[in-house]
Amino acid sequence: MILLARHGETDANVVPLRFQGRLDTVLNATGRRQADELAERLRGEEIGALYCSDLTRARQTADAVGRVIGLEPTVDARFAEGDRGRWEGRLMDDVARAEPEAFAAWRRAGAGWRFPGGESLQEHADRVAAGLADITRRGGSAALVVCHGGSIRVALCRTDPRGLDAFHDLAVPNAALVRL
Repeated sequence: MILLARHGETDANVVPLRFQGRLDTVLNATGRRQADELAERLRGEEIGALYCSDLTRARQTADAVGRVIGLEPTVDARFAEGDRGRWEGRLMDDVARAEPEAFAAWRRAGAGWRFPGGESLQEHADRVAAGLADITRRGGSAALVVCHGGSIRVALCRTDPRGLDAFHDLAVPNAALVRL
């Protein structure tokens, strides 16, 4: 079994929301508390391996969990958030005003969506799937992957009959835990 956990809150995750993507943001005070709470929820779970994205917010969350469950996180860049291209760091409201057609296309998402200057949802989904497949091949007890909302959503879209068209219908709050 694989468990996916989203990192704790960062300043970019609070209103007004920003496209975070590959920006290497850190957990804020709420995010650090959420990481500790996630770790406590996982205490006693039989987790044999711990992985995380290479972005600091995921590593910080994985470190908090690892201290409680007694595992050192293995960093795997395939679980990083999608590359939001030239939208990274920008407020979502600003993008919606400045590029209404592109923003509307983003809200429809789907396999063909590509961030301007960034990654497509399909590319994001493919690299996350490759990472999950490698973990599955290793076998053994449950594995936990601490990653990002977008990475979890593209993984969940693989089991949804709508595929990546379901991307925006899936809510993955900070410090959420999903069992695959």
